[in-house]
Amino acid sequence: MYGVVSACLVSYLLLAISRGAQRAQFVIPGGRSDEIQLTQQFIPAPDVHEMQSLVEADRIDGAIIADLHYDHPDEWERLFARAALRGIPVYHYRQIAETQSGQVKIDHLSENDLGSLIPNVPYMTTKRAVDIISSLVMIPILLIPFAIIALAIKLDSPGKAIFIQERMGFRGETFRMIKFRTMRERRVEDEETAQRNDAMTQADDARITRLGRFMRHTRIDELPQIFNVLKGEMSWIGPRPEAESLSRWYESELPFYSYRHIVRPGITGWAQVNQGHVVDVEDVNAKLRYDFYYVKNISMWLDFLIVLKTARVILTGSGAK
Repeated sequence: MYGVVSACLVSYLLLAISRGAQRAQFVIPGGRSDEIQLTQQFIPAPDVHEMQSLVEADRIDGAIIADLHYDHPDEWERLFARAALRGIPVYHYRQIAETQSGQVKIDHLSENDLGSLIPNVPYMTTKRAVDIISSLVMIPILLIPFAIIALAIKLDSPGKAIFIQERMGFRGETFRMIKFRTMRERRVEDEETAQRNDAMTQADDARITRLGRFMRHTRIDELPQIFNVLKGEMSWIGPRPEAESLSRWYESELPFYSYRHIVRPGITGWAQVNQGHVVDVEDVNAKLRYDFYYVKNISMWLDFLIVLKTARVILTGSGAK
């Protein structure tokens, strides 16, 4: 049902764009975007550097249109992701071309899929409401277990029970993510090095405590993030947030990486229940494919499937990261 509602909403917005909205719609060159009929509203985009300046200055009040299946240079890929994160609509050329012509081309079925860089808007609103209500219900129930776990952590190894780290979140904004500490506290080291080490910890890392190993296998260490969910920084389900410095590094290696921030990060996610530990750029590529699949297909049913898979991880420990 949500997919139909989302499709109708997008179609309505596109119709408004093509039939009278006076805002400029920038058509990006490359691929089959030349099928767009250029008008006073649909204009050729300037070069990538000028477009970057417009995006960063919030001077685009229309939309960006491109052939998202075309292999654009890295600079354009980064621009699409950055524009989407700043709330600027980025549409696949096919959506606009079909709206202008009133016809759907059927030469390739795959090309008829909705291709905008916009997640399921109606469900995103419902999902946020569910996050708030469920968090308000769960926090009073978990307060006593949280206190017991915190005490057990301090008895197991010296140091604070709670671990807080800057992570990259919704629309590229950083936030302070809360976890139960699962590793021995280290000596002071360079912050960027520390964040990378924490984010890319191996399963057999000697710094992991006895209790920490159990908490990682059962995902108990992630439960304090319920407070991040309540604040709107996270969701129960979504792509896992990465350390800020690690995200910057990924973005330098993978131009489209930042698009995963178009939805709120989650305590658990599609990549986490389908993939093992991420240790290099090749693994990040695989993780991104899972993350983008989630963003494209975000729905109540996919979230329910992730809940079931997460429950299996908690009960069996298999696939836990």
